[in-house]
Amino acid sequence: MATRQSVEEHIQQCEDAIRNAQEQYKQASMQEHYEDLSFTNSMQQLEQAYNDIAKLALSCNGQQREQLHRMRLQLQQMQNNMTLLDH
Repeated sequence: MATRQSVEEHIQQCEDAIRNAQEQYKQASMQEHYEDLSFTNSMQQLEQAYNDIAKLALSCNGQQREQLHRMRLQLQQMQNNMTLLDH
């Protein structure tokens, strides 16, 4: 079973990835193609965070799984926003 600490660490990792992605999204919407590498790295960070919590959810209790599911939805929403951005 996943420990509370490991779940909290992964959620913090996800929140950091989302904050970074929001900043890159904001910059990309203003600057167009100038920071493509940072934008791509941010998308990769989101994907890695998503995959990490999907694996972690396999060894969680119901409450932790629900918490991770909500975080996965937030990660997916940010990924969708970045994918659909015309930059």
